[in-house]
Amino acid sequence: MNDKAFNFYGMAQDQFDRIADMLDLDSGTREFMRQPVREYQFSIPVRLDNGSTRVFRGFRVQHNDARGPCKGGIRFHPQETIDKVRALAMNMTWQCGVVDVPLGGSRGGVICDPHDLSIRVQELICRGWVRQLARVLGPLADIPEIDIMTTPQHMLWMLDEYENIHGGRYPGFITGKPVGQGGSLGRREAPGFGIIYALREALKRINLSPRNTTASVQGFGNVGQHAIRLYNQIGGTVKCVSCWDQYDQISYAYIRKEGIKPDELLKITDDFGGISKDRAQDLGYEVRPGEEWLEQEVDILIPAALEYQITKENAPGINPMVKIIAEGARGPVTPEADRIISERNIFLIPDTLANAGGVICSYFEQVQSNSNYYWTTDEVLGKLDVRMTTAFQDVSELALKKSLNMRDAAHLIGISRVAQACRDRGWV
Repeated sequence: MNDKAFNFYGMAQDQFDRIADMLDLDSGTREFMRQPVREYQFSIPVRLDNGSTRVFRGFRVQHNDARGPCKGGIRFHPQETIDKVRALAMNMTWQCGVVDVPLGGSRGGVICDPHDLSIRVQELICRGWVRQLARVLGPLADIPEIDIMTTPQHMLWMLDEYENIHGGRYPGFITGKPVGQGGSLGRREAPGFGIIYALREALKRINLSPRNTTASVQGFGNVGQHAIRLYNQIGGTVKCVSCWDQYDQISYAYIRKEGIKPDELLKITDDFGGISKDRAQDLGYEVRPGEEWLEQEVDILIPAALEYQITKENAPGINPMVKIIAEGARGPVTPEADRIISERNIFLIPDTLANAGGVICSYFEQVQSNSNYYWTTDEVLGKLDVRMTTAFQDVSELALKKSLNMRDAAHLIGISRVAQACRDRGWV
C-alpha cells in the first residue's frame, strides 16, 4: 500500500497552506510556521557484535516551541527519512494545540531495524543518539518519547546516557520510561485508549451504540492492542486485525468473524506486534493477505500502523458498510483518499485528534516526573478521557459551526493556537 512517490512532508505543508488561507495568516507567520525552527542530522557509528563498524543515520527535528518545550517520539525504522520526521514534527505541533497541552512539536528517528540488531547494538544506538543531541534536549527544551519500534528499555538507556552527560537525575527528560523508573502508569494504554475515547464520542454523534458495531484494525503493536481491548470493553467486536510478518516480509490479515481475542493473539505475538501465522491458523484464524483488512464488512476501520496506508488506489475498496475511520496512526490517509472517503460520507476522526492519547499521557508523565509525584492508573486514564472528550467536542462543534470536515476543524484549532502564541511572544 505504500506509495513510494508520496511525500509526507509535502502533504503536511499543503494541509497547513489550506488552513493558513482560512485563517488569513500574514506572509511572515505563514513562512515561519510551515517549516521547522531547528533540525539535526547526524551519524552514529556502532561497533557490531562481529567486530565491524556500522554507521546509523539519526535525526531530530524541532518544528515549533512557541507554546512550550518541544515534544515528540523517536522512531527506529529502516524506511525513516528526514522529510517524514519533518512532517511528524509539524503534525505534533498542531496536535499539542488541538488537545491544548503546553508543548511544541518535535520528532526524531534512526534508520535501522531492531528486528535485525542485538540488544547490545540497540543500546549503543540509543546512547549514541543522545550523545549527538544532549545539548539541545532536556526537560525544559525538548522531551523525546517512545514511538514506533522503540521500547521503554530504549527510553531508559537514553535517560541514563543523558544523566551521565549532565551529572544529575532528570526523569522529566524523556517519557515512555518503565514504571518504577519514572514512567507513568497508564502510558502503555494511553495511545490505544485515546483512539477509543474519540471513537466513542463519534458513535454518539451519529447515534450508534458501540454494542452494535464491528471493526477492522491495521496494526497489532501497542496502539492496536490497547485500542482493541478497550473497544471490546465498551461492547464492540473486532473481526479482523492485520500486521507485518517479519519473516515473510509482507503483511497478513487475521480474521475471526465472531471476534478476535487479543489475549489469545498476544501469546503468539513478538515484541513488535508481529503475529505467528502458523500458530494463528492452529487457533482457528483465517489468514488472508494484509490488504484485506480494508475490505472487511465492518462499521469501523482503525488504521493503527504506519503513514499513507489508505490511498487513492485502495480507498475505493473500502467496504460499503464502513461508517467511521479513526486514524490511530500518523497520516494513514493520503489527500486523494481523503476526498474519496469524504464523498462516501464516511465520518473520519483525524490523526491530529484520534492519535493524541500518547502525547497527552506523555505530558502527564513529564508533569509527574518533574514533580516526583505519581498518580494511579485510574487517575491517569480518567484525566486522559477528560482531555480527549473535550478535544473531540471542540473539534466537532467547530466542524458543525463552520461546515468543515473533522480534519480541517482540528487543524484550524491547532494552527490558530500556535499562531496566536507566536504573535504573543513577538516572534511574528
